[in-house]
Amino acid sequence: MSKIMDGNGIKVGVLGATGTVGQRFITLLANHPFFIIHALGASARSAGKPYSKAANWKQTTPIPSIVREMIVYECQPEHFKDCVIVFSGLDAEVAGDIEATLRAADLAVFSNAKNYRRDPSVPLVVPLVNASHLSIIPQQQALHQPPLKKGFILTNANCSTTGLVIPLSALEKSFGPIESCIVTTMQAISGGGYPGVPGLDIIDNVVPYIGGEEEKMEWETLKILGGISEGDDGQRAFDMHSRNPLRISASCNRVPVIDGHTMTVSVRFSRRPPPSPQQVREALVAYTPEAQSIGCPSAPVHAIFVHEDPDRPQPRLDRYYQDGAGVSVGRVRQCAVLDIKFVVLANNVSIGAATSSIINAELAILKGFVKAPSVA
Repeated sequence: MSKIMDGNGIKVGVLGATGTVGQRFITLLANHPFFIIHALGASARSAGKPYSKAANWKQTTPIPSIVREMIVYECQPEHFKDCVIVFSGLDAEVAGDIEATLRAADLAVFSNAKNYRRDPSVPLVVPLVNASHLSIIPQQQALHQPPLKKGFILTNANCSTTGLVIPLSALEKSFGPIESCIVTTMQAISGGGYPGVPGLDIIDNVVPYIGGEEEKMEWETLKILGGISEGDDGQRAFDMHSRNPLRISASCNRVPVIDGHTMTVSVRFSRRPPPSPQQVREALVAYTPEAQSIGCPSAPVHAIFVHEDPDRPQPRLDRYYQDGAGVSVGRVRQCAVLDIKFVVLANNVSIGAATSSIINAELAILKGFVKAPSVA
């Protein structure tokens, strides 16, 4: 697929470019068919340095040549004025004000940070689930003071939430509402960023607490799987799955795995009788989200890969299948307490982070929310 715009691609910037998520953005964007990296932003400590000197590179591939000598700037609008899109890998401690400032400068901001996930006008999008939520972007632009023509903020979900909602979405699409869900996570240490959990705390150990994680999973799932309703005043709002209330109980644990969040999930359907395990397997395999059907180049071939072997998925074996852009599901079986239970594996640094933001940007282009010439 050829580049967009002037033959060189849509110009994009990366905020938090020296961090773990920022590095993953750069790796994925270096040879992207739509985008070309034009500007890099980081802290004042890194500003003014070539990227190769500013970044403590921790990816498994070398620093892409396109950014190696690129000068890093502070995250200020004047350094990104030629960009159409900005990808944010900033820490939540600093992301809020910076992202708002860049939106006010009429830039489209695709954020991995949590700061705007609960904003009633900001779509919280897992690209393999709820691409329809991009439709609230014009309202966000209209409500901004002054109103915006091109700028907006769109966030992706927490990494553990992302892995959960993809199979849940597939099941609701095929069998109607889920009324209860119990999920227990075994989350990789990379989910805590670099340098992460101290070695003596995680080696030979499981930490049964990740601050704020359970609340994120329980709340974000409702916003993502819910719809958008319109009030008497004409304003649109996320309905938080209120038409068919969904109860979620999450327990989150940090385990000594580098990449890949594993979850055990049990669900109860509103439908009686519930689907059989074989019907669930077939629905998961058949699930085709809009990101696939409209041709997002970073979307996986299989949104959900269903394993038949009883001991899969496993993080070490399955986390990089499809470059981590889909999820793996296994051990689909009846649940004696609810209806169906299964295991999910999601790559937290790919579909759980930068990959989601990039597919979200691809969706925004292909659906016309980011104005750019169509693919040649």
